[in-house]
Amino acid sequence: MVKQRRVRAHPCCGVVAPLCCRRGSMKTLTEPAIFARETSCDCLAPHEKLTIAQARRGTPVDRPVRVYADGIFDLFHSGHARALMQAKNLFPNTYLIVGVCSDELTHKYKGFTVMTEHERYEALRHCRYVDEVLRDAPWTLTPEFLEKHKIDFVAHDDIPYSSAGSEDVYKHIKEAGMFVPTQRTEGISTSDIITRIVRDYDVYARRNLQRGYTAKELNVSYINEKKYRLQNQVDRMKEKVRTVEEKSKHFVYRVEEKSHDLIQKWEEKSREFIGNFLELFGPDGTWKQVFQERSGRMLSYALSPRESPCNSPPRELSPLRSPSPPSPPTRWHSARPSPPTSPKGASASISSMSEGDEDEK
Repeated sequence: MVKQRRVRAHPCCGVVAPLCCRRGSMKTLTEPAIFARETSCDCLAPHEKLTIAQARRGTPVDRPVRVYADGIFDLFHSGHARALMQAKNLFPNTYLIVGVCSDELTHKYKGFTVMTEHERYEALRHCRYVDEVLRDAPWTLTPEFLEKHKIDFVAHDDIPYSSAGSEDVYKHIKEAGMFVPTQRTEGISTSDIITRIVRDYDVYARRNLQRGYTAKELNVSYINEKKYRLQNQVDRMKEKVRTVEEKSKHFVYRVEEKSHDLIQKWEEKSREFIGNFLELFGPDGTWKQVFQERSGRMLSYALSPRESPCNSPPRELSPLRSPSPPSPPTRWHSARPSPPTSPKGASASISSMSEGDEDEK
């Protein structure tokens, strides 16, 4: 019974790769990729010709499928990395060799580069999918080159690449059955990045002047330098004004919020004061009840005051003084009676007057 190989799918591209074949590639995650030797490859296992079907079924650990991908890789970006990721995951057991063309060949057949060849070599060495970097790679692949480095397959996008007097430099590779296509990443390329920089040249020139680069280093004229520096000052002033506006808006918002709270508290206190006032002085308020009670008491007191005591104790005569003789009786009409002090006193005086009249009769 043949033991099945444990496999897993790559999370990005879905290509299946065995776990055992990835143990050797873990070195690329902790150390940069090695540089290829100029004499021959380090593969000591017997190098037999493989078909794509055999490579996809899997190979022994000591016989990885050697895949070659070449390019310029100027301004190394995510499109380059995704292409190399696809090349690395074409087969379960892949050893990826990346060829980087020199400045001389690139300037001759394609144009000037932003990065030097050594910078481009180092950028490729630190890509996690690369196992080996081949410096000064040829522009056109020859059978001798493929045999020297024991390359099984060549990975590149399948768009015809016309250069060096050929309609497609990979035409003979495709005819030999050694070409494996990869997909380009839309929206990102070295030419697109350079186009952005050229389009916004003034912005980046001002940016670097502000960061300390000289006009000579940026190849900027004296007049443009002054113009850029003036624009930088204007931008700084605009930023300060914008900051002040934001702070002012925040301050006004806080004042409005506090004033709203004060108005709300004032309204609550006003309602409370009015309620207390109505409760005290309203039609059915407490003060009216108190006033009515006090008015009733005063009225009842005025109508029925307290009586003086009827039997007052007699005055004692002094032994040294003799009682005065009684005064002669006078008629009741000779002297003006004093006004009564109370309703009862008035009634008593009226009754005494009537008795006097009867006596006279």
